[in-house]
Amino acid sequence: MSTSLLYHGFGINGYQYVRTIYRKGKIIFCIIPKAFSLRCPICGSKRVKRRGTKTRMFRTIPIGLKSVFIQIPIQRIECLCCNVIRQVKIKFAEWRRSYTKAFERYALALSKHMTILDVANHLGVSWDTIKDIQKRYLAKKYKRPRLKNITRIAIDEISIGKGHRYLTVVLDLKTGAVIFVGDGRGVDSLKPFFKRLKYSKAEIKAVAIDMSPSYIAAVLENLPDSTIVFDHFHVIKLLNDNLSELRRAIHREAEGPLQKKVLKGTRWLLLKNSYNLNEQKNEKERLEEALSLNKPLATAYYLKEDLRQVWSQVCKSDAKTVLTDWIKKAQSTGIAILQKFAKTLAGHAFGILNYYDYPISTGPLEGTNNKIKTLQKQAYGYRDMDFFKLKIYGLHEARYALVG
Repeated sequence: MSTSLLYHGFGINGYQYVRTIYRKGKIIFCIIPKAFSLRCPICGSKRVKRRGTKTRMFRTIPIGLKSVFIQIPIQRIECLCCNVIRQVKIKFAEWRRSYTKAFERYALALSKHMTILDVANHLGVSWDTIKDIQKRYLAKKYKRPRLKNITRIAIDEISIGKGHRYLTVVLDLKTGAVIFVGDGRGVDSLKPFFKRLKYSKAEIKAVAIDMSPSYIAAVLENLPDSTIVFDHFHVIKLLNDNLSELRRAIHREAEGPLQKKVLKGTRWLLLKNSYNLNEQKNEKERLEEALSLNKPLATAYYLKEDLRQVWSQVCKSDAKTVLTDWIKKAQSTGIAILQKFAKTLAGHAFGILNYYDYPISTGPLEGTNNKIKTLQKQAYGYRDMDFFKLKIYGLHEARYALVG
């Protein structure tokens, strides 16, 4: 084997080929270092003494289905400056690793198309080895995302399992990159993020959040100069939840089996947009029949449809007029659930109307949350939470199918 093949094929430079050994289905290339001056791997001093050699084997890129190893005698030295005995550094492998850098790159390339277990089985190594390679790569690239040029962010939480386990995720709305993943939810989970944000001197102009009091308090306290924009999807979702609660209450109080039969199964019809109703399944007729039986339910449904108009106006002043009129209509219905919701909207009108200053939402973050759930399902969960977070940080560059 030529020296150039060592370099171009396996990324090994500065070493001389000696011989090849074939042992139990393995290919072992024996190499020795070329003449070079010895240096202490700790302090870099040349004042060292030789203390024998130790032969080591490094796994490298396979040839076909054959595992390939590099065998090399590594010089041990004693440093006269820092008084330690260490092995000299190996250029083609990381410190304390049993595989080459080329093997790492190959494993990472396979990881874009295969699960950790598949890569491990293909390369003949343990699951933990591939996971360790991925984790160190992700940590090096994503552990501390840069925050300096960020101007618009979205904050939301995601459930990651049973027992009310949550993560708080912060997204850069310009790049779509996750810039923070915190444990739990609420103000405490965001403290490390705001601390880093302060030192980065980033100027956050707008923050998209839901109407959670804890998020509002956290943003007002830590980003007083930024504009809060309440996500319109969360506002509609909150109204839909109230509409479902009203339907259940009406169903419980319905008189006779006919009314109950008509109201049964209309939950999803009430939550659908009117233009999404399926005519082939007679969804429009079924909905109109249910609404004709109960006036409060019909009132709540049509108000839900009207609320969407708040975000489709030409300017902020027009949207304010529409929102104010909607609140007055809801309060005059006499329906307690709608009156309570109208009061909530009145108290959060500033953040709803701020959409016209900064037309942002947590929609991109919802998409990222769906990716996170897919990532978790495909891996059947993660035992190492730090590894899971690092995978989340790298999601925006995952152009391949999500694999565990």
